Amino acid sequence: MANFYPEQYLKTGIYPINHNYLPDQFSDLEQIWEKVREVVKRGDFTLGEAVDSFERDFARLNDGEFGIGVGSGTDALFLSLKALGVGEGDEVITTPYTFYATVGAIVTAGATPVFVDAGEDYNIDANLIERAITPKTKAIMPVHWSGNPCDMDAINTIAKQYGIHVVADACHAIGATYHSKGMAQLSDLTCFSMHPLKNLNVWGDGGVIVTNNASLADKLYSIRNHGLVDRDTCREFAYNSRLDTIQAVVAQHLLDKKIPNITRSRIANAKALDKGLQGINGVTLPPRSEHKHAVYHIYMAIFERRDALQAHLQKAGIDAKVHYPLPMHLQPAAKAYGYVRGDFPVTEHISDNCLSLPVHEFITSEEVAYMIEQVRQFYQGA
Repeated sequence: MANFYPEQYLKTGIYPINHNYLPDQFSDLEQIWEKVREVVKRGDFTLGEAVDSFERDFARLNDGEFGIGVGSGTDALFLSLKALGVGEGDEVITTPYTFYATVGAIVTAGATPVFVDAGEDYNIDANLIERAITPKTKAIMPVHWSGNPCDMDAINTIAKQYGIHVVADACHAIGATYHSKGMAQLSDLTCFSMHPLKNLNVWGDGGVIVTNNASLADKLYSIRNHGLVDRDTCREFAYNSRLDTIQAVVAQHLLDKKIPNITRSRIANAKALDKGLQGINGVTLPPRSEHKHAVYHIYMAIFERRDALQAHLQKAGIDAKVHYPLPMHLQPAAKAYGYVRGDFPVTEHISDNCLSLPVHEFITSEEVAYMIEQVRQFYQGA
């Protein structure tokens, strides 16, 4: 099976209004190179001092005490489950409307994913979780889709009642808050991604687990690094998923200099899109909540005649994408679990009709207005 990413980069790079903003994101490349040179001089490429400082600052940003840098957001999810003892014979409840990594982490940890349908906000429907709990349920893994927090009060009430853990997939939700609480305050373990297209990104892959539980943090610091507690002592044979020092330098640069503007700009662009698209016949926006501070990793809505609209927007130079056309319960990899179309109707409706518009911090107000006008023209001409 060939690497399909290079062709994909070329295919989507043709649009003037694009989801990919990395050349602009790292236009101050020389400043970062200077910091990378210091790493080269020190030679602490693996779990160096820059990792320690970044972990502390990142945890603080998300209202947590401990940050554990790992190789990717996927590893953050997987290692969190392993730290909680999740394994063969266990079940983990999650949503079928998510990226593959959420379910992949559950499966590779040895557990069985149990799906619960999404709600109108594209997040897991907390009202449906309790009926999915069995004696095998070990954890709930809510996904803060597009950086919009789930209904964590309801989820945590259920988890406490049944004595199960909450491991949040916050890979979209760096800097989001719920009732003014940062993401780390809302789960036993909260997992973030720094993939290049996340709101805070690095030059490759990277992830962070944030927690306020000292015991779990101690476990994770060890199992991300072979189970070592010092150079000569292995407490348990474990994994190799360490955040590279160079990636920590890149992430720290964005954390120090850019993340406030990134967050403000995305929110402003999303609000402008909401205002412009509101009331267009054929467009259904998700509900917004005042007590949720969403950070808009993705701006998404439900659009009638989605595929035709996507073609229209792409012809107009807008990189309109579908995230994602086939939900997790209908993926070929999920065949063994026996789910069929119709099992999760809200999720399926979202997947069949959703479309994402670029919302990142380099989208100008003129480009926002242009996207709105193109959507309006499509439906007025229908």
